[in-house]
Amino acid sequence: MMLKKVHSLCGIIPPYMLESISKAELANTEGRAAARRTLALTTVLQTKRRMDGARISRVMAVKDGSIPHKNRRIYTCNNSESYPGTLVRSEESDPNGDTAIDECYEGFGATFDFYKKILGRNSLDNTGMDLIGSVHYGKSYNNAFWNGSQMIFGDGDGIYFSRFTQALEVIGHELAHGVTSYTAGLEYQGQSGALNESMSDVFGSMVKQHHLRQKATDADWLIGKGIFTNQVQGVAFRSMKAPGTAYNDPHLGKDPQPAHMKEFIHTTEDNGGVHKNCSIPNRAFYLLATALGGYSWEKAGRIWYAVLRQPELVKNADFVLFAKLTCEMALKMYGETVRDAALAAWKAVGVIN
Repeated sequence: MMLKKVHSLCGIIPPYMLESISKAELANTEGRAAARRTLALTTVLQTKRRMDGARISRVMAVKDGSIPHKNRRIYTCNNSESYPGTLVRSEESDPNGDTAIDECYEGFGATFDFYKKILGRNSLDNTGMDLIGSVHYGKSYNNAFWNGSQMIFGDGDGIYFSRFTQALEVIGHELAHGVTSYTAGLEYQGQSGALNESMSDVFGSMVKQHHLRQKATDADWLIGKGIFTNQVQGVAFRSMKAPGTAYNDPHLGKDPQPAHMKEFIHTTEDNGGVHKNCSIPNRAFYLLATALGGYSWEKAGRIWYAVLRQPELVKNADFVLFAKLTCEMALKMYGETVRDAALAAWKAVGVIN
C-alpha cells in the first residue's frame, strides 16, 4: 500500500489518543472539549509548518561550532496561541519561580549535557544551536512538540493531562526530533516515521537515565510518566519495555502499541502509524541495552547514534535496514558479542528472522 508523504508536527501525544477522549461518551465534558481544541489547533500548526517549509533557523548557531555552546531561552505564551512569546529566562539566569519555565530550562540543560558529554555533540545541530522553548501555550493544550526550530509546551487540561514540562524524557524526546532532522532526516511516514519517533523515545529515555544515573536494568523505560492525572488508568504514554501496557482507560482506550512485527499495525492514520509502530524498534533497543548491562548509553546508545549519522541510513529507511546497520555497527565498534546481542534483540521483535 502506497502512503502519501506527509509533513507532520512532531508532538508527543498521538492524535488517536486525543480522538478517543473527544469521542468517549462518558468522558468529562471539559476534557472532550480540550481534546477537540488540541486536535484542531494541531491541524493549524501543521499548516503553518508546511508554509514555513524547510526554514530551520541557522542564525541560532554560533560561528565556531566546535565551541560547546549551551544557550537556553525560555519564553511564555501566557496561554495565547502565539509563539515564541515573552522571554522569561535565559542562560545562567536565576530560577523564575514558575514551575513550567524552570522545568523547561533544566530539561534543556540535561539534554544538552547528555549530547555533549556522552556523544560529543554540540547541541541539536552539532554547531551550537540555541535551545528555545515556549511554555504555557494555548488554553488546556494537551501536547508538547518540536516545530522545526523550537520546543512548545502546553499545560494540559488538568483533567486527563497535567503540564508537559514535568517529564524529562518528553523534553528529551522532542528535542531529539531536532537531532534526527539534522542527521538522517528520516521521513515522517510509515516505517521511517516510526523509526523517527523511536529515535526520540530512545534518546529521550537515555537523557532521563543519564540525568538520574540509572543503569539500563533499573530504568522504568516509560515515556510521559507523571503527565497523566490520577483520573487516567495508566502510567505513561508508552512503554519501551512492554509495549501495549502503558495505559488501559475507558476514555483514552487501551495502549495499542505492538511488541512484535507479527502485530505491526497497517494504517493510513497518524502518518502510517508512526506513534504506534515505533514500539517495535523501541523494544529492540530496550532488549539490547538490558542484555549488555551497565548504562544504556555506553554501548547501545552509541551504536544507535552512530547509525543515525551514517549515509547508508536513507531518509525512507525501514526497520530491516535499520536493524542491519545497527548489527554492522555493533560489530565494528564492539565486536562479535555485542553484534550477536543486537541480532538477538531484533530477532526477538520479529524484524530479523
